[in-house]
Amino acid sequence: MQSPDTPDHAPDHTNDSAFASQMGDRRFGRFNWLGLITLGQREIMRFLAIWTQTLIAPLTTAALFLMIFSVAIGPGRGEVMGLPFTHFIAPGILMMTVIQNAFANTSSSIVVAKVQGNIVDTLMPPLSPFELVVGHLIGAVARGVIVALLLCLGLMLFLGIIPAHPAMALTFVVLGAALMGAVGMVAGIYANKFDQMAAITNFIVTPLAFLSGTFYSVEALPPVIAKLTHFNPIFYLIDGVRYGVVGVSDSAPILALTVAAGSTLVVSALAWLLFRTGYRLKS
Repeated sequence: MQSPDTPDHAPDHTNDSAFASQMGDRRFGRFNWLGLITLGQREIMRFLAIWTQTLIAPLTTAALFLMIFSVAIGPGRGEVMGLPFTHFIAPGILMMTVIQNAFANTSSSIVVAKVQGNIVDTLMPPLSPFELVVGHLIGAVARGVIVALLLCLGLMLFLGIIPAHPAMALTFVVLGAALMGAVGMVAGIYANKFDQMAAITNFIVTPLAFLSGTFYSVEALPPVIAKLTHFNPIFYLIDGVRYGVVGVSDSAPILALTVAAGSTLVVSALAWLLFRTGYRLKS
């Protein structure tokens, strides 16, 4: 089978019995399951191949955050929302680590392929824009969930924190990884150079993560800043995970779930549109 020049101009073989026979069980309806699974496996193997950088390094950073805040601030900070300060910030640090790693997984995959000139290896196979988005998200979610599970194990062993609502915590971890994985795709498609990617990370992703209630309750903020914080979707991710892990939150969990799911759908749709149009990918 000859590959089309670009995935969004691929001919429609849905009704071609010979093509369907050739593909065998690789397709179900209009979906190329073999290609989708292969792309997802590639994205997972990318970060597992360098696990000391992609898994151990963020765990070490999170542990340093907890240690510094526990030793330097924790004893004199008192309780926040009825919790010891270290217990209050632990879920926020967990989610911040998850979203940073999910973003890095998809953004680095795309921007490195563009810089090295092998993005065509992703665009040439018979994968639809939807399949490209889902395949990249598989890697981002897998990396985010693995990091979250390892951090959660550390919180249980060293801080004695047992998740209050584990299913809810896992739901927000998956949504957070998917949202930032989609943001990473958009950023990777937009950026043509590593310094552009670094600018997006330093001036957009990191401030949104730090100014989202990771280290404080929004109740302690001035009213105007507190209202602005509610327009930050990452606030709802951190708040939702905090509810799932320690059982307290600044906003209603159902509201946080709605905002997180809606934001994920919107950004994923934008990534789908960019793949479909070939923006900064085909030139």
